[in-house]
Amino acid sequence: MQGMYKPFFIVITAICFSVSGELLLKSGMNSVGILGLSNFWPTLGKIFTHPRILGGFGLFGVGAVFWLAAISRVPLSWAYPMLSIGYILILLFSAIVLKEQIAPLRWVGALVICAGIILVFRSGTPR
Repeated sequence: MQGMYKPFFIVITAICFSVSGELLLKSGMNSVGILGLSNFWPTLGKIFTHPRILGGFGLFGVGAVFWLAAISRVPLSWAYPMLSIGYILILLFSAIVLKEQIAPLRWVGALVICAGIILVFRSGTPR
């Protein structure tokens, strides 16, 4: 079990950067507006000049580097299910930071995901 903790913390770091990036992307898009066919080119210009969106892409990129560090150490079949932790964090921080309303059934689904994460983590030492 000891051997899982370092890869787990690398995966968690990747997830935290990615979740932070997603929150910035959403916050930026809330500011920019809806991207659709009728306004595609003007909105695209706003997207690639908006600081929160650019920051979101940057954080997402850093998360990808940590993800590469994680999958270079452990089987993908162990690491990839751990990304589900991001679903839980997105639910939590969407409610706290973005003030989104989260339906109770969605929270129940998140608890089921948590149970699955625990099972995958305890399934054995990677490599």
